[in-house]
Amino acid sequence: MKKIKIGIVGLNFGKQIVEQLLKEQSRLFEISVLCDLDIKKADGIAKKNGLKCRTVSVYDEMLADKELVAVGIFTGPEGRAGMIRKAVNAGKHVMTTKPFETDPKAALEVLRYARKKGIAVHLNSPSAIPSNDITLIEGWIRKYQLGKPVAARMDVWASYREKADGSWYDDPDKCPVSPVFRLGIYLINDLVRLFGEGDKATVLYSRLFTGRPTPDNAQVGILFKNGLLANIFASFCVNDGDSYRNGLTLNFENGTIYRNCGPRRKTLRHGEAEMLLVMASGKKRKIVADVLTSSTSGGYDWDSFYKVVTGSKLEGEIEPEKIVAGLKIIEAMRKASLSGKIEKI
Repeated sequence: MKKIKIGIVGLNFGKQIVEQLLKEQSRLFEISVLCDLDIKKADGIAKKNGLKCRTVSVYDEMLADKELVAVGIFTGPEGRAGMIRKAVNAGKHVMTTKPFETDPKAALEVLRYARKKGIAVHLNSPSAIPSNDITLIEGWIRKYQLGKPVAARMDVWASYREKADGSWYDDPDKCPVSPVFRLGIYLINDLVRLFGEGDKATVLYSRLFTGRPTPDNAQVGILFKNGLLANIFASFCVNDGDSYRNGLTLNFENGTIYRNCGPRRKTLRHGEAEMLLVMASGKKRKIVADVLTSSTSGGYDWDSFYKVVTGSKLEGEIEPEKIVAGLKIIEAMRKASLSGKIEKI
């Protein structure tokens, strides 16, 4: 199997991607360039991981490498569409991270442009193809005729005690309603994938422990165009040993689906999720399905990315419009955080 030469730009977060590729994807990818404005950081990460690769501080210099087939872009989201466009023009396939842009219009334009040019642009959320948990939910909806979606309650939390550092994390315009923007975006993208476009959004937030000027405790309410009411709670304030579980309760007219809900759950390995379907049986409650999935939304699907880069087609690949639908909700959320009102999506 031929390895794909990839370069990584933006090494604050990108250093984790470097470690992931070396640990889990070394059969598919060879890291050949590291790029960061701080060249000492790039040199240090290369040395720490035993990489004999080039290190550069100029993005255009990395893109000029003719042997480079793909780039991983892990800079801040503002203006990332421009970086992706440069990569597309250089003929490099792109893996990047959520949310990949703060401007929905710029995001849609560059995704359509890349598709026209035959260049892959993949994200961890939403992924190019549905993860196992989303596929399972879609199958249950059809198989058990769950009917009209009614409501969604989703939550994700962790325990951060951050300090202001002047990064984009400190800017309420670049990082609106911070816990939702940084963690809850996975849940927003899950909802969009399942139920389509949002119609209105509103937010509440507070600062409990953070040293940043942005909040560390927040929730967003979303009305979807199909009538679904959704609430997403995201927080950096909770230390209970159950971080990043991405809990989900989906109510339909004929049943309820749960993902990673409640404290008495099975012991899960990384990337697993416990899925339950509950329906009525006469006047009683019945657990119709209880499944442990091995793949959940939010992970980097390097296998699918490799397939596309090497010329294969992906069945059911997500459309640019559906990726951007999640960004439109984020934009409405940003406006609502400033206005204190319900904002149109």
